[in-house]
Amino acid sequence: MTETVAALDCGSNSTRLLIVTSGQVTIRREMRITRLSQGVDASGTLTEEALKRTYDVLGEYRTLMNECGVTRGLLVATSAVRDASNGAAFLDEARRITGVDATLLSGDEEASLSYAGATADLVADLRPTMIVDIGGGSTELAVVLDGTMHSYSMQLGCVRITERALGRDVVTPEGDAAGRAMIESELDRAWAAQPAFATVVGRVRLVGLAGTVATLAQLDARITTYDREAVHHRLLTRSTVEWWRDTLAGESPSARLARPGMVAGREDVLPAGLYVLDAVMGRLGVDEVLTSENDILDGIAQSLLKEQRASDPRT
Repeated sequence: MTETVAALDCGSNSTRLLIVTSGQVTIRREMRITRLSQGVDASGTLTEEALKRTYDVLGEYRTLMNECGVTRGLLVATSAVRDASNGAAFLDEARRITGVDATLLSGDEEASLSYAGATADLVADLRPTMIVDIGGGSTELAVVLDGTMHSYSMQLGCVRITERALGRDVVTPEGDAAGRAMIESELDRAWAAQPAFATVVGRVRLVGLAGTVATLAQLDARITTYDREAVHHRLLTRSTVEWWRDTLAGESPSARLARPGMVAGREDVLPAGLYVLDAVMGRLGVDEVLTSENDILDGIAQSLLKEQRASDPRT
């Protein structure tokens, strides 16, 4: 029997949906900028405006799930909800709206699902593969060595760094220095917590996930309409990352938005994400990052389908 499952990700900057069948056919892949983390870093609370934006999108997704005949689903929440005092109430309402289970992922769980989704369709490589998943409130690093996953969730994200250090407009020298210091401090914590990261410096295949990397790939390809084939597994050099970081940092949000490939809703926070990506590449000693459009949503969907196969006596 063919089953249709839905994976929903309520991230700090976007709310996303993936609907896929047990035959590995993707029916819908949707993304809306909802900025759930707006103000959370300062207040520790999800705001009414951010909640309404997110609930509205979840209602829209429930309609799509009905139209596509979804039989089972899972909604996950990440950094913004982890940091919010009203996170439990958000999950309760998300369950009610979507009609599926909703859970709060730890940083390690987020990294594990992202790794599973991003690496499923990669060609073999003699190098270990590390993912960097740059979200709105956190950034996950994960690598598997000798069958063991080593992961760390950094308190770095494009929204968090924008609100704390860079600001939304042209980046000032003071903002630049504060942003770099914030990122390097978190990287120091990651390397201290996971000594295995130091063992792959200079010999790792780096795979970049989520909105920062996807938007960078679109800008690099100069495409105005999303084309998965043009951005999935696109190889970007560190010099390209640095050029776009510095160029966008020197522009106003409106000028950034006018560039072919920029995604509306990311123009104010993309420079912060590129600061993170460049710093991670520098710390790992790599000159290239491979983009992946497969990410945590794909990892969630595969876990749901795996559960279905395990419970079906005919498989």
